[in-house]
Amino acid sequence: MIFYKTEEEIEWLEMSNLLVAKTLGVISKEIAPGISTLRLDKIAEEYIRDNGGKPGFLGYDGFPNTLCVSINSQVVHGIPSSYELKEGDVVSCDCGVLLNGFYGDSAYTFTVGAVTPDVQQLLKVTKEALYKGVEQAIEGNHLGDIGFAIQKHAEQNSVSVVREMVGHGIGKNLHEDPQVPNYGKKGRGLKLREGLVVAIEPMFNLGKKDIYQDSDGWAIVTADGKPSAHFEHTVVVRKGKAQILSSFEFIEDIN
Repeated sequence: MIFYKTEEEIEWLEMSNLLVAKTLGVISKEIAPGISTLRLDKIAEEYIRDNGGKPGFLGYDGFPNTLCVSINSQVVHGIPSSYELKEGDVVSCDCGVLLNGFYGDSAYTFTVGAVTPDVQQLLKVTKEALYKGVEQAIEGNHLGDIGFAIQKHAEQNSVSVVREMVGHGIGKNLHEDPQVPNYGKKGRGLKLREGLVVAIEPMFNLGKKDIYQDSDGWAIVTADGKPSAHFEHTVVVRKGKAQILSSFEFIEDIN
């Protein structure tokens, strides 16, 4: 069932996503060689709670942490651990917050120090594809238009789209209908209406699109061991131009 949001509900969602954005900004200051991913997780949890929110992922379907921290060949759902970041790592941080009964959700992929040009390009293309998908989240378009725009940008730049992991609706529940694939055909799928709120989150691999689930039961990993990137915004379908509720400004102003 799809829940279209009122303007008041969208305001609550914007507040939740603002806290997510600020949390990722705090995390971005700490990403450096030598810090453990579990330490990043604790910093995020403390910041969220200190600002009146609850970690949206902690305990969700049994997930044990506040952040999903996915390293290098991990695509998504990496569990924070004692692993210490090192020069050249690629680090996706996905954060969810529950505030005033509504969820916020956003993700950003960071680099630790210098990375190879092909990895830099992977991150650039994935982030660009996110915004190309957002541009299609307007009333009268279809879900397939979002996926088509994302997929086209990946294929034009010789990276692969993860098929099994998709975006989703969001509101009073972290995951709501509809699913939002990162591939598709123009004019296909659900016709978009104003008030639909979705998390759009392209996941691109430097190598092949194939993935598998790690033995921990959570982390999704590239089958060929090559790096992956993940960027995510929470977006409201509007007439003429989508409204982005999340933000990268607290990350990019710092870095």
